[in-house]
Amino acid sequence: VQLQASGGGLVQAGGSLRLSCAASGRAISSYRMGWFRQAPGREREFVAAIGATGTTRYADSVKGRFTISRDNAKNTVYLQMNSLKLEDTAVYYCALPRTSVSVEYGYWGQGTQVTVSS
Repeated sequence: VQLQASGGGLVQAGGSLRLSCAASGRAISSYRMGWFRQAPGREREFVAAIGATGTTRYADSVKGRFTISRDNAKNTVYLQMNSLKLEDTAVYYCALPRTSVSVEYGYWGQGTQVTVSS
């Protein structure tokens, strides 16, 4: 199983970016998918998740600004990020559980850098 994250870049505060996570080696339609991020000097933190049925969950810090979605036909999960803030600067990772009932995420993408400037 491989996860390929893309879409990061440099954006001004208040701007938008859309991250993509393309999965290969497994159909993701039956799996929860998640996005995490890690800023320099900080621990990795949860950002958003989407269940197999489309239910979503967000960290309080991104609620109302970020939207997670999935396209099972493309085996891809997205993270639309609007109204970006300086504190959103981080490496963003997508993740997939090893099994459909696993609580923990077992597969991780390589990360994509998001830098928000003032």
